[in-house]
Amino acid sequence: MTGDESNKNGSLALVLSGGGARNAYHAGFLAELSQSFPELSFDILTGASAGAINLAHLAASEKPLPMALEDLVGIWSRIEMGDVFDVSTNSLAGHVASWAFRLLSGRPGKGPNMQGMVDTAPLRRLLQRELNTDGGPVKGIRENIERGRLRAIAVTATNYTTGRTVTFVQGQDIENWERANRVSMEVEIGVEHIMASTSLPFFFPAVKVGDAWYGDGGIRMNAPLAPAVHLGADRILAISTRFPRSAEQAERDRSPGYPPPAQILSTLFDAVFLDMFDYDAHQLERYNRLLYDLPKPLRGSLRPVKLLLIRPSQDLGRLANEYEPKLPRAFRFLTRGLGTRKSGNNDALSIISFQHEYLTRIMDIGRTDARANHEALSAFLTGDGFP
Repeated sequence: MTGDESNKNGSLALVLSGGGARNAYHAGFLAELSQSFPELSFDILTGASAGAINLAHLAASEKPLPMALEDLVGIWSRIEMGDVFDVSTNSLAGHVASWAFRLLSGRPGKGPNMQGMVDTAPLRRLLQRELNTDGGPVKGIRENIERGRLRAIAVTATNYTTGRTVTFVQGQDIENWERANRVSMEVEIGVEHIMASTSLPFFFPAVKVGDAWYGDGGIRMNAPLAPAVHLGADRILAISTRFPRSAEQAERDRSPGYPPPAQILSTLFDAVFLDMFDYDAHQLERYNRLLYDLPKPLRGSLRPVKLLLIRPSQDLGRLANEYEPKLPRAFRFLTRGLGTRKSGNNDALSIISFQHEYLTRIMDIGRTDARANHEALSAFLTGDGFP
């Protein structure tokens, strides 16, 4: 699992971005990384959306990190669309019809299954099975914290009632924080917190935690690296699922004529899950440069936090187009109605494409990228090359 004995260069945090199905990239990258650095351990785990699923698995596992990550790869290798939400024709048609009725009649409708575009009961069952819990707190997380193998895990969601970003934290000696529109809450992490963090707006139903309803943690998360800093990280390995597309590549993917809904949704989902992740990394690097130029006696309580940001070497949104014909027929019918066939880049589709071959391809890319970044990773993990 995780531990701290090998982290002699300060507390090491792992921060994972959101991205739905694209978060399989994390599993492949980290599995390869742990093979190259078998003594690697993470003190702090933070993230949101589907990244929270990966983090919860690592935080709960009693196995050494390389074995825990191979287990995570195994989970992603077995996942199909039906393991995340109900893709049967009756279920999809029923939800679409219910939403159409609401829009046309102005009446809210009834029944818990009509609170999202899809039924995510399969994902809940998957999490309960893989995290070995009946829906309450994940015992493995508590045990690893008590044994000192993990300092803290933080999972972020959005409170739909207050509009605030809430980071659910479990760990040792936690000092809660409150900033503009974001706050921490000390809890015992359970399936409800993870489901809340992964609840795509409109598409997945909101999740009730306590007395409030929550949705995806990326919606208003303007400082995704902040939880790791608040929890005492000295170094942050941050892994995004966003390919740094050039202006030329973006122009190539543009749809002719008026943009279809799929293209608009892709832009929206990028803003929700990935834009702020890159922006926050840029801001942290700027603060670091300022602090490094400032004499230590003048820094006060401020400290530089070393950051290594990893991005995919291939466009995972564009790659989704290759596997779109293999999606379940009823689901494919609905997505094509949104114009996925007209969009060169399908970031929105890639987030919900839990298709076996696509996930396997993404993990392979992650492994390749870990090997390609070996030198930078080695310098970061050993402390070489940093002030």
